Amino acid sequence: MSYSTADSLRPVTLDDVRGAQKMLSGVARVTAMEGSRHLSQMVGAPVHLKCENLQRTGSFKLRGAYVRIAGLLPEERAAGVVAASAGNHAQGVALASALLGVRSTVFMPKGAPLPKVSATRDYGAEVRLHGQVVDETLAAAQEYAAETGAVFIHPFDHPDIIAGQGTVGLEILEQCPEARTIVVGIGGGGLAAGIAVSVKALRPDLRIVGVQAEGAAAYPPSLAAGRPVTVENPATMADGIKVGRPGDVPFGIVGELVDEVRTVSEDELSAALLLCLERAKLVVEPAGASPVAALLSRPGSFEGPVVAVLSGGNVDPVLMQRVLRHGMAAQGRYLAVRLRLTDRPGALATLLGVLSVVDANVLDVSHVRTDPRLGLTEAEVELHLETKGPAHCAEVGQALREAGYTVMG
Repeated sequence: MSYSTADSLRPVTLDDVRGAQKMLSGVARVTAMEGSRHLSQMVGAPVHLKCENLQRTGSFKLRGAYVRIAGLLPEERAAGVVAASAGNHAQGVALASALLGVRSTVFMPKGAPLPKVSATRDYGAEVRLHGQVVDETLAAAQEYAAETGAVFIHPFDHPDIIAGQGTVGLEILEQCPEARTIVVGIGGGGLAAGIAVSVKALRPDLRIVGVQAEGAAAYPPSLAAGRPVTVENPATMADGIKVGRPGDVPFGIVGELVDEVRTVSEDELSAALLLCLERAKLVVEPAGASPVAALLSRPGSFEGPVVAVLSGGNVDPVLMQRVLRHGMAAQGRYLAVRLRLTDRPGALATLLGVLSVVDANVLDVSHVRTDPRLGLTEAEVELHLETKGPAHCAEVGQALREAGYTVMG
């Protein structure tokens, strides 16, 4: 199913992006470009972070939304606009509409992070929750547009949206003219397509690498098939790039101008988010951290200087907690072990003494005494430990075994 509007077949040009840049002057921030010494050491070349997580509304989405709505005819503005989004486009449309004096209605998935829902309402939009994934929400918003006459503002499948997002590419070339590679996350493809249009027109030698989450990677099979195909039930913590089907307009641009599309795992996304927080002191949502995840997964495969686009920072605090735990576990900084011991006074204290010697911090302890697999005098203990990395995990396991414990997991 295509969600494109009738005029979305027109090409997007460098002049369109430059016009969008003028339109966004004083509206969108020229976001910072920060160097990362840690990533540079890993990659073996300078790495810079384009901080769209610090953009107004917390992501790049304001750029495209404002350009699209500003280009509407007076009678179209009077009818209002409707959008569908997991959160970032929702906030971009809501703020752009408020700035331009246009009424906005935004459909969001039922599982959209509460901070994104709340922020969208605070910017003045009417929010309606519908569907489980963005594709279902898109269909509901289009139905609403057909019924009410409101103008549908697609999150990625329109030339004006792509032109607005392309202004990120112009800023990258101004801030880091020596760049050799740009790494950018891909959901529907609007940001990658916009950056590709602007960058390749001025620097055709500059390599652009797109990144998708493994569980929601519609671009690799689509590029192989030569047409957009749908990935059923996309699943990833990176809700900002959780899109089951590429947009028709960005797909053509990505296929022509983006050099490569890679995928990253949930573990790599977690580790990337943790790295951004610990090393760069930047709050980044999983979708925004996807370029960093790609750098972590294959650091030696990028020609530098490299620019990684941190596309958004709107992360649910509850998700942040889970992701940070997941990221620390992926780095070997959490360890869960199960073992059996004699159920007698002092047995647990003895066990904790062994862990204290190897400097493992105990976060949680649970006892099981009633499992039929256990002997009459046995207890099973599950421990959650904070450790210092894979080598320390191995040291903890070895210490437990030397103390006579059978470690089961």
